[in-house]
Amino acid sequence: MIVEKSLSSKQLVAMEDKYGAHNYHPLEVVLDRGEGVYVWDVEGKKYYDFLSAYSAVNQGHCHPHIINALKEQADRLTLTSRAFYNSALGVYEKYMSDYFGYDKILPINTGVEAVETAIKLCRKWAYEVKKVEENKAVIIFASGNFHGRTLGAISASVDPDSRGGFGPYVPGYEIIDYNDLDALENALKSNPNIAGFMVEPIQGEAGVYVPDDGYLKGAYDLCQQYNALFIADEVQTGIARTGKLICCEHENVKPDILVLGKALSGGVIPVSAVLANDEIMLCIRPGEHGSTFGGNPLACKVAIAALEVVQNENLAEKAEYLGKIFRNRMSQLVEKSDWVSLVRGKGLLNAIVINDSETSKTAWNICVALRDNGLLAKPTHGNIIRFAPPLVMTEEQLNECCDIIENTILNF
Repeated sequence: MIVEKSLSSKQLVAMEDKYGAHNYHPLEVVLDRGEGVYVWDVEGKKYYDFLSAYSAVNQGHCHPHIINALKEQADRLTLTSRAFYNSALGVYEKYMSDYFGYDKILPINTGVEAVETAIKLCRKWAYEVKKVEENKAVIIFASGNFHGRTLGAISASVDPDSRGGFGPYVPGYEIIDYNDLDALENALKSNPNIAGFMVEPIQGEAGVYVPDDGYLKGAYDLCQQYNALFIADEVQTGIARTGKLICCEHENVKPDILVLGKALSGGVIPVSAVLANDEIMLCIRPGEHGSTFGGNPLACKVAIAALEVVQNENLAEKAEYLGKIFRNRMSQLVEKSDWVSLVRGKGLLNAIVINDSETSKTAWNICVALRDNGLLAKPTHGNIIRFAPPLVMTEEQLNECCDIIENTILNF
């Protein structure tokens, strides 16, 4: 450990490049420590974190309440597998069911595992409840989605970087335009074998693409009309990020299947979950789906603590309030700078659109300049910069960050 800490950022970057797979392109900063809204690199330079590990660290880095829960349970019991009961799982399942208002939870680990679980659950429901002919079920997805990078997830993607070179793809998917209720209705009414519609309430990786008001409610109503399940992938938008506990609450929609991850553990360990009522969830029986680590005692205790922080510190309300301030400040920047053409988002999930082509390096270079000025963010889709700070940020800190962003871009 002492040897590792003595290595420089340059040396550590070189080690990753030499010994690690080249499946990521990180901004060149080597982080060593985090607390609240701040992170420090190995040389000790302090930064505002404006990515929050893609919204996994909504509660801030190393929140003491969550870390204490982790330490206490780690000293007691970490893993049993689901071959046996454990003393934490039932308590966690009841807590989650009460917290989100569903009959059942299926605990899993990563966000994309939860997506895969929801896909399987939707298909199983289609065969057992809707009585679709075996192997004929179809699930609809929205173009521009990002549900992860497993084969099941990329089969629903149109992104050439995620999808290219990994075929053949999983059958039984139909992809329609996002934010298009007519396209959804045409797909639903043209095929009686539609099992469900999986959608992100806001498409984060697509550039924080916020659909029209009424889209989610309209999509939910169409699914009800045509007896298909409405599945919300809230891995990134859930857990208070957009100003509500889950983003669908902005339109008073309760998904038939709710997919959660990332901030469900406050970014401490991988924890995800699928929630549904009995008619859907009980279609899965012993031996048909599972995970060695899913529902482990450590995850259960950490997730409860993470959700307690969200509730006790009013993080949804805070995200709603601070998000309005941020978008107002960035809207003023649009008027001042030719580099920024648009700001959009909900709560503290926001993006600015850079006035350059999607294939340009302008957004990347702006993020490098932001890093040099003490704020970490990343581009998405070339000419868009996503801003998603921890929800524990204060108004004073937010305005300081807006100053950094404004000064960086005006001087770019």
